[in-house]
Amino acid sequence: MKFQCMRTDLSNAASNVSRAVASKATTPALEGVLIKAYGSQLEICGYDLEIGIVTKIDASVSEEGEIVVSARLFNEIVRKLPEEIVGIETDDRMITYIHSGAADYQIIGISSTEYPELPNVEEISGLTLNAEILKNMIRQTVFATSDNMAKPIYTGSLFEIKDGLFKIEAVDGFRMAIREENVDSDVEAKFVVPGKTQNEILKLITDNKKDVAITVGPRHIIFNIENYSIISRLLEGNFLDYKMPASASTEFVVNTRILASAVERMALLTNEKIQSPVRCSISADEIKLSCSTSVGRANDMIPVSVIGNEMEIGFNNRFLLDALRYADTDEVKVMLNGSLQPMIIRPVEGQSFTFLVVPMRLAAE
Repeated sequence: MKFQCMRTDLSNAASNVSRAVASKATTPALEGVLIKAYGSQLEICGYDLEIGIVTKIDASVSEEGEIVVSARLFNEIVRKLPEEIVGIETDDRMITYIHSGAADYQIIGISSTEYPELPNVEEISGLTLNAEILKNMIRQTVFATSDNMAKPIYTGSLFEIKDGLFKIEAVDGFRMAIREENVDSDVEAKFVVPGKTQNEILKLITDNKKDVAITVGPRHIIFNIENYSIISRLLEGNFLDYKMPASASTEFVVNTRILASAVERMALLTNEKIQSPVRCSISADEIKLSCSTSVGRANDMIPVSVIGNEMEIGFNNRFLLDALRYADTDEVKVMLNGSLQPMIIRPVEGQSFTFLVVPMRLAAE
């Protein structure tokens, strides 16, 4: 294999695909990137058996071929090369020669035959979405996925397309995030996408005006984002089927930033070792917030017009702040059904997003 290409293109491509490379693997090839040189292009791939990222860049190929090189080492070398033109070639011993300007490297490669093949995704359904819509939907829900591998299904989000409505749901046992958009599609599908895959989608969407093509197979899914393809396994299992209450016994509209700022002030007395709920005492015309820990006590108040019952409820400050931070409206509607039922946060008009935050039990003051 022998080719020349632009250092910036190669560095960006290798860096992006390397996020799908296994950091520690029993098979050395999985810690590398696969480079294929054919025609006038390079195909670069990273794959950890759960998620794969593939891209192509232009190159001047003198001899076609394939090689696997250490992702970490290759990225560091290419990133620090002195000139914009990079020349790379390999020999029969799998030695890879990298040169640019006066800099010259020789690194040991691995045969491409040791690299696992990416899944062949047999399409069951497909969908094309505006990149900005998909990015916003994922951004406003992926934070609520779980990192607890005891229930793997909740480490991903449920994607559901039905009757022209595209919905993403995420839940981790303490909160739930739902985002929905109308789409021009007659596709009906339901599948669970890992949170790791969604975070890679967020990083790769750079042009919000482009479309993202989604191909769904029986066990895998492909997201085509500009010149990148993300191939991911789907999670299997039964996802939570939560029924939203039809009404609320207490509700109010509040400025999102003002409420978030008040919760942040209460959270100053807490940290990872010192946990205490933010206590919200809701009356007809105000919300009193307080937090008491071993280091002190804080109080604040927000004037609001409350409809329904007065009540007192407590929340984990981080979970409540996450919901408020990912609300993309100046004001939100807050709905409650007692001190032991989740808080529901929605836009004032419609329900493009819905956040649920499970309360914490309050100790008597």
